[in-house]
Amino acid sequence: MIKLEKITLPNKMRVIVAPMKSTEAVTVMVLARAGSRYETKDINGIAHFLEHMFFKGGERYPTPRQVSEAIDKIGGEFNAFTSDEYVGYYVKVAKEHTETAFDVLSDMLLNSRFNEAALERERGVILEEYNLYEDTPTRRVWDAFESLMFGDHPLGWSTIGLRSVIKSVKRDDFVNYRSRLYSAPNIVVSVAGNITPTQAKRLVEEYLPYKKSIKKNQPIPYREHKPAKRSEVLYKKTEQAHLVLGVPSFGTSHPDKYTAKVLAAVLGGGMSSRLFTSVRERHGLAYYVRAQAQHYTDTGYLVTSAGVDVNRIDLAIKTILDEFREITRGRVPEPELEKAKEYLIGGLVLGLEHSDEIAYTFGLEELLQDKLETVETTKRKVRAVTSEQVQRLARRLFTDNRLVLAVIGPYKDAKQVKKFYKL
Repeated sequence: MIKLEKITLPNKMRVIVAPMKSTEAVTVMVLARAGSRYETKDINGIAHFLEHMFFKGGERYPTPRQVSEAIDKIGGEFNAFTSDEYVGYYVKVAKEHTETAFDVLSDMLLNSRFNEAALERERGVILEEYNLYEDTPTRRVWDAFESLMFGDHPLGWSTIGLRSVIKSVKRDDFVNYRSRLYSAPNIVVSVAGNITPTQAKRLVEEYLPYKKSIKKNQPIPYREHKPAKRSEVLYKKTEQAHLVLGVPSFGTSHPDKYTAKVLAAVLGGGMSSRLFTSVRERHGLAYYVRAQAQHYTDTGYLVTSAGVDVNRIDLAIKTILDEFREITRGRVPEPELEKAKEYLIGGLVLGLEHSDEIAYTFGLEELLQDKLETVETTKRKVRAVTSEQVQRLARRLFTDNRLVLAVIGPYKDAKQVKKFYKL
C-alpha cells in the first residue's frame, strides 16, 4: 500500500510525500498550473518555450552544461514536460543525492536568468522541434483532432505554439509569464522514494521558497460548442494513414469518469479488446489501434486512434464506427467487463512500481483536483462500474452528430476517406 502525506506550507504551497523504503532512489517533481491552457494567442507556445529556458542557467549553475552536468555526475535522471493544464520538472537520483536534486531544481526555477544569447539559440532549437512535429504524422493528426474538437480555444491550440510566436517572443514575456503563474498556491512539490516527510518538508522550505499568493490560476473556461467542421483530412505522402476518431465527453470530476475509462478499455484497451480484434486481427487493417478516455479539468473526449493501410482507410473507419454502434446496442458481457476493469487496475498498479510515476500521479491529482485519491479508492470505483452504466454512456456519447475525425495520409480527395463517415 502506498502511504501518502500531504503538507501545506504557510505560503500555501503543497508538498506530497510518498515514503518508499523498498527503493534506494528519490524523485523530486515540481508541478505547476502553468501549461499552454493559460496562454493567449499572442504568446501561444510560451509555456513550452519557458520550460526549455529554465535549463539554460541560473546563479549557482550559470550555463546549460553546468545544469546538466550537476545531475549527470551523480547518475540522475533529469527532464521536464509541458501539457495543456500543467508543466512539470523532475530529478530522480540515488537517495544520498536528494539535496542536489533540490538545489538544481531550485536554481533553475527561481534564479533563471533568461540570458538573451541563450534565448536566441533556444529559439532555433524549438523551431526545429516544431519542424519535427510537422514531419511526424502521429503528432500532427492529434493536433488536428484537438483543433476540431475545441476550436479556437487554448485546448485546441498546439502546445508547441505558433511559429510566429517562437520567432518573436522576448525575454520580458518569459519573466512576466513566470511571475504571473509560478506562485506557491499553483505549485505542488511531489517527492517519492527513500525519504521521510520531515526531510522532504525541510528541503522544500529551504530550496523552494515561492512567494505566497491568495489566488489559484484560472484558465479560460471551456464551454462545449458545435464545431465549425467535424472532419479534416491532411495531405502528406506517407506509407501509413493515421486517424483519430472520437466524441466530446466531460471533465475529470464527472461521476461517469471511470465508466468512460472502462468503456474505452472494452473498445481498445489491450490486444484482446474489440477494436484490436476487429481492426487488426480480423481485417488486418492496422498495426496499432487503441481507445482512451481523456479528461481535462472541465471537458474531455473519448477517442480511437489507429495507423492503417492507406488503401483501406474507408474500411478502417467503417469498422471502428461499427464497434461504436455495437457497444450501444447490447450490454458488455460480464467476463469481458471484468477483463477491462482488471486491465485498467493492472496498468495503474504496475505503473506505480516506480518513484517517478508515483510522484507524477499523486502530485498531478493534488495540483488539478485539489485532492488525493488512494489506489484502493480508484480500484473500488473501477470495479463498481456496471455493464448497464457502460451501455448508457456509450448511447449518450456515440451519436452521429458528435463524431469528430482527423486523418493524415496521401489523400488529395477527402471523399475517399469520408465514404462511411456521414458529415
